[in-house]
Amino acid sequence: MPVSFNHTIIAAKDRHASARFFRELLELGEAPSWGPFVNVQLEHGVLLQFAEPPVEIQMQHYAFLLDDELFDRAYARLVEGGVEHWADPQMKRPGETNTEHGGRGVYFKDPAGHAIELITRPYL
Repeated sequence: MPVSFNHTIIAAKDRHASARFFRELLELGEAPSWGPFVNVQLEHGVLLQFAEPPVEIQMQHYAFLLDDELFDRAYARLVEGGVEHWADPQMKRPGETNTEHGGRGVYFKDPAGHAIELITRPYL
């Protein structure tokens, strides 16, 4: 069997709020959840499992590959929602998107403070 990515646990201050943020931003449906997890399902059954750990949350980076149309809608939601965003990971180009790697991209923080990247073309 080839290797494929199945799931990751994302630390959240409020697991329900974080899951809702991603569902609404990325136009994802509800997914079955269990135990300490509130799940969001991506293509091919990949799960983002939001949980509230009893420790200080350390920032992580998560990048999502979107088609151009969804990127436009997600970016519009970020702007309309007043979410601070940048064209670069160093946060030196606020309120912009980038055109790296032949596509477009944007960086912002999710409700738990994780660094999120939306891109329209893969790096490789």
